[in-house]
Amino acid sequence: MATDKELSSFLEGVERKAFKQAVYAVRKDEAALDIVQDAMIKLAEKYGDKPAAELPMLFQRILQNTIHDYFRREKVRGTWVSLFSGMGNDLEDADNFDLLETYEAEEGTQAAESSADKVERDQVLAAIEEEIQKLPARQREAFLMRYWQDMDVAETAAAMGCSEGSVKTHCSRATHALAQALRAKGITL
Repeated sequence: MATDKELSSFLEGVERKAFKQAVYAVRKDEAALDIVQDAMIKLAEKYGDKPAAELPMLFQRILQNTIHDYFRREKVRGTWVSLFSGMGNDLEDADNFDLLETYEAEEGTQAAESSADKVERDQVLAAIEEEIQKLPARQREAFLMRYWQDMDVAETAAAMGCSEGSVKTHCSRATHALAQALRAKGITL
C-alpha cells in the first residue's frame, strides 16, 4: 500500500515525463496538460491504495488509455464538425441558419419515418406489451430475459432457478402464444 507521501512523490517525479509523452502524442500543450491531469487523478482515485512498486506501470497504462480517449473524442468532434459544416451554412446566412430545416434524415431510420408510421409502430408495440402482460408469469419471465434482456439460456435458467430445458419450453410457449394473439389482432411481424 502506497502512502499519501509515496503517491505524491511518485506523481511529482513522473509529471514532466508524462507531459512530454502526452505532448509528443497529441501535439497540443493544453490538451497534454489535461491528459496528464486526468491520468494523475484516475491513478490517485482508483489505484492510490496499490503498492508503490506498481504505480509506474499502472500510471503508464492509465496515461496511454487517456491519450487514446482523447483521440477518440477528437474523432467524434471532427465528425460532427464536418457534418454540420457541410450543410450549406454561409457566413452571411449564419443568423438565419436552422439545422432542422437543412437536415435530411437517412432513409430507413426513425427520423425519416412518417407520423402515420410512428403511430402505427407505437400501436403495435402497445399491443405486444399488452399480450406479454397476459402471459403466465414464468413464460413472461423467460421471454423477457431471453429476448428483451438478451440473456442466454444458461443465464436465464440460473436467474429463474430452473433447468435450461424449462427455459426453452417457457420461451417456446410464450412465443407461440404471442404470435397467435397478435395474429388474431391482425398484426404480423
